[in-house]
Amino acid sequence: MYHGEYKTVGGKLVIVDFDIVNDQLTNVSVSGDFFLEPAEALEQINQAIEGLPVAVSQEILATAILDALDPWVEMIGFSPEAVAIAVRRGIDGV
Repeated sequence: MYHGEYKTVGGKLVIVDFDIVNDQLTNVSVSGDFFLEPAEALEQINQAIEGLPVAVSQEILATAILDALDPWVEMIGFSPEAVAIAVRRGIDGV
């Protein structure tokens, strides 16, 4: 199990836990002390990351998350970029 964390400028913590199988991110679980409306959109974020290659860049991660979310979803206290940083930290062991 890999684990990455990132504390946003506003102080919210973003945590991402995942496995790597065949150089792909699997069993992705994003959590933290942020707010998301609707809360069900968290599954969209998890699915956006699921299956991406381990070599994925931070920019592509953030774009994949943003593209997966419906336009009315509100990410309060965090962003696609914050999730991407947490994923990369988990991959890179930071």
